[in-house]
Amino acid sequence: MKRYLTFLVLLPVIICFPTRLSAQKDSTFTELPDSIKEKQHSPTKATLMSACLPGLGQVYNKKYWKVPIIYAGFGVLTYFIYTNADEYINFKCAYIESSYGNMNGNYSYLVQRYSKDELLSAREYYRRNLEITCLLTAVWYALNILDATVDAHLYTFNITDKLTMKVEPKVLPVGKSFQYAGGLSFSLHF
Repeated sequence: MKRYLTFLVLLPVIICFPTRLSAQKDSTFTELPDSIKEKQHSPTKATLMSACLPGLGQVYNKKYWKVPIIYAGFGVLTYFIYTNADEYINFKCAYIESSYGNMNGNYSYLVQRYSKDELLSAREYYRRNLEITCLLTAVWYALNILDATVDAHLYTFNITDKLTMKVEPKVLPVGKSFQYAGGLSFSLHF
């Protein structure tokens, strides 16, 4: 209990002590450069973090709401990869059984239902969908990295209430005649 009371008594002194030091101009104190005062936000670090683990760059940029979106996208794409790969293998094996004339094999439910040409067509359909889904997954991964990089570059970008753009309709005279034309007026304030 004594320690806590001592701490509570000394707390105002500890808090006020740095203020008193900074208020006094002493030649022994040197001012720190700006790079040491404030930790820099690194776009390279955000890019590498997002490349290693998708969503980690967004966490570094403090954009936590984007992480569930990234993983939902990967979840959906993984589902489609799994489904298309499974169907591709089923129709591929059924086509092979159909080519050998085996009507009672492991994939007899497909061989008896579809013709050889339909099995080939379905196999190619699911192969193409599998390839497209894999490409979309690579694009989603690249967009995740790009988003982290752009957010890190714009992390310290200052947007204040002073920065506004106003769009208003305007009626302007045309030349020296008494005719008028409608238009839009754009004004930027910063």
